[in-house]
Amino acid sequence: MAAGGPQPAQPEEGKGSIRTALAGLTTRGRSFLAAGIAAAVCAYVLGQSDLLRVGLLLAVLPLVCATVLYRTRYRVAGSRRLSPARVPASSEARVHLRMDNVSRLPTGLLMLQDRVPYVLGPRPRFVLDRVEAGGRREVSYRVRSDLRGRYPLGPLQLRLTDPFGMCELTRSFSTHDTLTVIPRVEALPAVRLTGEAKGYGDGRHRSLALAGEDDVIPRGYRHGDDLRRVHWRSTARYGELMVRREEQPQRARCTVLLDTRAHAFRGAGPDSAFEWAVSGTASALVHMLERGFSVRLLTDTGNSVPGEGSDGFAGASQESADAAGLMMDTLAVIDHSDGGGLSPAYEVLRGGNEGLLIAFLGDLDEEQATVAAKMRQRSGAAVAFVLDSTAWAQGPGGPPTGSGDERIQMLREAGWTAVAVPPGVALVDLWRQADHLRASTGPAPVAGTTTGGWG
Repeated sequence: MAAGGPQPAQPEEGKGSIRTALAGLTTRGRSFLAAGIAAAVCAYVLGQSDLLRVGLLLAVLPLVCATVLYRTRYRVAGSRRLSPARVPASSEARVHLRMDNVSRLPTGLLMLQDRVPYVLGPRPRFVLDRVEAGGRREVSYRVRSDLRGRYPLGPLQLRLTDPFGMCELTRSFSTHDTLTVIPRVEALPAVRLTGEAKGYGDGRHRSLALAGEDDVIPRGYRHGDDLRRVHWRSTARYGELMVRREEQPQRARCTVLLDTRAHAFRGAGPDSAFEWAVSGTASALVHMLERGFSVRLLTDTGNSVPGEGSDGFAGASQESADAAGLMMDTLAVIDHSDGGGLSPAYEVLRGGNEGLLIAFLGDLDEEQATVAAKMRQRSGAAVAFVLDSTAWAQGPGGPPTGSGDERIQMLREAGWTAVAVPPGVALVDLWRQADHLRASTGPAPVAGTTTGGWG
């Protein structure tokens, strides 16, 4: 079976045909077999030949049904298709099952059962009365999970029965599919983001090798090049037409940092602080990609997605789409880390200017708040959403603890736009709050920063 479309698949073979066939006898079949043996024994003792014929008929009928059913079990092919294969948490996905009768004879009663994890719902079962020769049947069911993750679907189990109900054989197909449940994504409002222009021109992101008038890397003329871009000095030097290199597109950068330290979050489940941080990270990633940013996902352990290429960020439009899927798949299975601090992430950020930095942080002590404050020096602007796991453990109705006020103030003094995240508040409201806070206070001057800020 395959997720992309119907493909023939055959059930796995059983061990020991006779033993497997006899194991599939139903209560009716076993009763007929026992009655036939008993009748044959009585006929032998009493010397009744007619009773012997009846006993043989009763005993042979379930054996014949089991043998015929066992020999025809390979004549059915199945496939599975997920729509969609990647679904946000608390959303439904539909699973389409297709059965094809590839034999020349019609089937008897078929019962389909697909194996799914309990978090996706009850195990689906379907009954197909009769499938004609060369015919097909399609059924579907829905799955839904409030917990993100990767869940296997299958293998599909097929139960075959004979017309007399003497035997039932269950066979499992060999393949299965995977449903990926990604975090919930909220649509965020557009705020004023500097450095988001994607036009062409001379800018700080341009890398040219030489200086002065020779600050141009010429290349050979190609058909269709604009003659106004001919570089005459290089043409005279090389004896052939040379044109100036096309101006490089500027693409603002954004790094989204997710704190996954186990001791920084309390509680578990869909409404926990950690799940809110994961969902917020996914929402920020999607939003910034839609705004045309080159985006990278970074965790406290120093691991980044899409990876450490030339700069570690998503590239062109198609690469951005692939990177977005990779980041969503990573967030679908991300879990708490055993790391003790944010230093590995800081070491990654200190390698160069990161443009806009958006961080979702858990509980911060004084040491980790100091490390987070240093991250601001390597970014054009920095926005932090700080969660107080103690308040989240108490629930939306609990009194505010205020335990993170000092840490938030420390981040703000370092130039962060730090926002406290109370339990039960939507990211959209906090996103606007961060924009208003940034506009009212103004961007903090930090030496060596470039474009890519928030404000």
